[in-house]
Amino acid sequence: MFAKETYINRRNRLKTTLGKGVLLFLGNDECGMNYEDNTYDFRQDSTFLYFFGLSYAGLAAVINIDDDDTIIFGDEISIDHIVWMGTQPTLREKSESVGVNQTMPAGKLHDYLSAAIGKGQTVHFLPPYRAEHRLKLRAWLELDLSGRTPSLDFIKAVVNMRNYKTDEEIAEIEKACNITADMHIAAMTAVRVGMKEYEVAGIISDVALSSGGRLAFPTIATVNGQILHNHYHGNTVKEGDMFLVDAGAETPMGYAGDMSSTIPAGKQFTSRQKDVYDIQVASHRAAVEALRPGVFFSDVYDLSAKVICEGMKSLGVMKGDSEEAVRQGAHAMFFPCGLGHMMGLDVHDMENLGEIWVGYDGVPKSVQFGRKSLRLARKLEPGFVLTIEPGIYFIPELIDSWKAEHKFTDFIRYDRLEAYRDFGGLRNEEDYLITAGGARMLGKKIPLTTDEVEGLRAFDRM
Repeated sequence: MFAKETYINRRNRLKTTLGKGVLLFLGNDECGMNYEDNTYDFRQDSTFLYFFGLSYAGLAAVINIDDDDTIIFGDEISIDHIVWMGTQPTLREKSESVGVNQTMPAGKLHDYLSAAIGKGQTVHFLPPYRAEHRLKLRAWLELDLSGRTPSLDFIKAVVNMRNYKTDEEIAEIEKACNITADMHIAAMTAVRVGMKEYEVAGIISDVALSSGGRLAFPTIATVNGQILHNHYHGNTVKEGDMFLVDAGAETPMGYAGDMSSTIPAGKQFTSRQKDVYDIQVASHRAAVEALRPGVFFSDVYDLSAKVICEGMKSLGVMKGDSEEAVRQGAHAMFFPCGLGHMMGLDVHDMENLGEIWVGYDGVPKSVQFGRKSLRLARKLEPGFVLTIEPGIYFIPELIDSWKAEHKFTDFIRYDRLEAYRDFGGLRNEEDYLITAGGARMLGKKIPLTTDEVEGLRAFDRM
């Protein structure tokens, strides 16, 4: 945890912003995988962590702005818990460590909220993303969630605090990024023809755990890079394959790193792979060079997509004006996803609070294929932490679908595109902090260019 003053100051800022009402914070519970006592790894709700810092199951909290009360609700562990889990601090000790002096048993929360509602107070809550949250809200607030929506004022207040990372948060994110870089470097040196994908995934996980962290999200480690979020790990690496890794570490405090890399199965990329890979690197670098305060991330996305279109023209699979191709959405044949996203306590920071507020500052999202997957579009400001991850993908099903519909024939040469339908996909990803004068990469550098990657792959025992 940070010092308790950090959490006190955050809560005070939140109270000042909202001004009145009761703010309800739902912590997470343990969740059984296949029976109650065999649980998934516990992960606390990120907003609860941000304001209360306690990574223990079964907690909830309220900030009663009207009555100037802050209370953590939970239950003391019993002797049965101690036998199986060991001694823990008492609920009061946990609460006092983050500057909260009032505690109540978990069973008292319903009565507390009922009394607040009875006095005419407004109870603010955030969008629930777990079934347990929905059930608790129904019980505590005696409401049908279909008839009541989360508090928009609460959402916007939290977003407008968590989007701007402090120095102590940046230091913690950098720890996660350094572990993440080590995970990728380990994978880049390990991949061999004949290996199973799960062997590489295991190496990645080992680095995260042995560095004191854990995985920030399920690892993508695949020879089928054209499947954007492929979590299957059963394929065998073959000569001529490219191996895509998208993996990140999370620190014990919950802050994430997120990087991607693409690795040749052998010592070198093929000439055809280099041609496409170099286009991706050019798009990546153009995006990074454009990062600075005051720039709309949607414009950075357009720039990166235009560079990909120009590269596809050089390969002969696109034609026409690249800017117009991007405007109409033809680039999404090769780049059907976003360019990056906010990152912090969540690898996709605050995604449960809504991209329209986190990444768009309330501006409606596009519904255009490809562009609609852009998680971040707003004007960049100092303190934002985000990823840069343009990719190039040849998806046979998408090729067939658009070809049958005669889509974007002014821009896409379907006859020449056929030669790439078995190519797969690739991307590289880095993490950046927006600074007053531009942007700074977070974490150790991992190889990016073909020369850098091949330099790491060129050792005697291959």
